[in-house]
Amino acid sequence: MSAHTNVLTVTQLNTYVKSILEGDRNLQVVYVQGEISNFTDHYRSGHLYFSLKDSGGVIKAVMFAGNARRLRFKPEDGMKVLACGRVSLYEVTGQYQFYVNELQPVGAGALAIAFEQLKSRLEKEGLFAEERKKALPRCPERIGVVTSPTGAAVRDILNILSRRWPLSEVVLCPVLVQGEEAAPQIAEAIARFNREKAADVLIVGRGGGSIEDLWAFNEECVARAVAESKIPVISAVGHETDFTICDFVADLRAPTPSAAAELAVPDRGEVLRNLLHTDEILRNSLQNRMNLERQKLDRVTMALGESLNQPLEKNRQKLSRLMAQLDALSPLKVLSRGYAVVKKEDGAVLENASEAVPDEILHLRLKNGALKCRVLEQEQV
Repeated sequence: MSAHTNVLTVTQLNTYVKSILEGDRNLQVVYVQGEISNFTDHYRSGHLYFSLKDSGGVIKAVMFAGNARRLRFKPEDGMKVLACGRVSLYEVTGQYQFYVNELQPVGAGALAIAFEQLKSRLEKEGLFAEERKKALPRCPERIGVVTSPTGAAVRDILNILSRRWPLSEVVLCPVLVQGEEAAPQIAEAIARFNREKAADVLIVGRGGGSIEDLWAFNEECVARAVAESKIPVISAVGHETDFTICDFVADLRAPTPSAAAELAVPDRGEVLRNLLHTDEILRNSLQNRMNLERQKLDRVTMALGESLNQPLEKNRQKLSRLMAQLDALSPLKVLSRGYAVVKKEDGAVLENASEAVPDEILHLRLKNGALKCRVLEQEQV
């Protein structure tokens, strides 16, 4: 080794190599396609560490928290991705690596993967289970609506609710329904309705749109808020063919916001028709019961009358016999045959001629009238 040999420290060498890599414009914006392996998510820092590999080689990669937060899916080992970033060297370890700014799945879109990842995780937790879904009240007094205050969805919901069941009070909690701030606002609105017990049923949703437009309803915070709600939730996101995570967690999924309003309340016209039909059934049933009871009463009355008439008739016949006997024994009956009743002055009935004395005054009672007589003499018969 000559005296003119330039001896470098390790740090100087790493710094020099790093400057060469970072000075190459071709390495500042690089697209690399490969398969993720050795994936590590540092939850505290938010940085993602992994390797990208193909059949011929491997490169270390890192994605810092600021870029990682923008990901719509969770990277996993074995996932094929297209990464965009720059090549540099980490001086502490002397490891050359790929600093990733953007990451996209190869094949299925990032949102589709994120959707399936969250759907699978929540399903395993039991958040979609039918047995945990709550029944809707038949006639809610207050209906909470969580949606944009300016969209067509809220107008459709309000129109249908006022037409079908105007007795209900509608409580609107306006929120953003797309964009980064939408999901936290929706989740907080659901939680607030529960804290204040401000509704009997909730309609959560918006009109149709692209998967990006509807993405707030695929966020985990919204799914958790719906799952934790003590108030039954109707999810009404997009059109009939659109499905979101919110739909799976909700107690009931409506294909559209308009359909959600129809499911939330009964139709007053139908209720009125049912009431009239029920009234008719009750009236007919009551009339039939009254007729039946009246027939029973008539039979009982007839039987009672017969049971009372039998002894009465017997007594009437007996009375007639006694009256006939009494009539036959009546003194008046005897007098009518030409006999007379003789009484003394003191009213004593005279039965024997020997009881009278000459010149005694006697009274004779005839059939018609009476005589006052004087005794002339006694005759023995």
